[in-house]
Amino acid sequence: MTKHTALTLAVVIAAFILIPPVAHAQNATPRITRTPVNDDFQPITDEDIQMMRKDIRSQRKQIIAANMKLSDAEAEKFWPVYEQYVSDLVKINGTKYSLIKQYVETRGVLSDAEAETSVDQWVGIDQSVAELRKKYIPIFRKVLSSKNTALFYQLDRRVQLMIDLQLAASLPMIEP
Repeated sequence: MTKHTALTLAVVIAAFILIPPVAHAQNATPRITRTPVNDDFQPITDEDIQMMRKDIRSQRKQIIAANMKLSDAEAEKFWPVYEQYVSDLVKINGTKYSLIKQYVETRGVLSDAEAETSVDQWVGIDQSVAELRKKYIPIFRKVLSSKNTALFYQLDRRVQLMIDLQLAASLPMIEP
């Protein structure tokens, strides 16, 4: 099995595991399964978040390394740029994880004002990540071929989608 096939298979398996199967009648409105919040709920700690973030960064780098076919010369130039990109991404994601922590601590119960603020923050985070990716395109193009730049962005996006899907599936839905 090629690395590309393995990555694709991992994405498909993750999707099937994380998204609960639901059968709907033809006219039925699709519903998203709510994650119940138990009474024995333990709030997430800063240490938990830091460990999770470190693990995610390590796994992301392993996936990128396993799928990028870099010459020694390309690798020597690519990895420092990649590390700077990830460092900038970590700063943006700090806001995301603070928002997740706050959300988990409230168990998804938000006032109208908090709900409005959280929507603005989530969209702002997404926009900041998109701007960062765009900023780094010419930087990666200086150290990689056009195809390897495209491959890197494809891999980076897939990994981020898997992370976002896993996070979203683990959070309780906001109570209307």
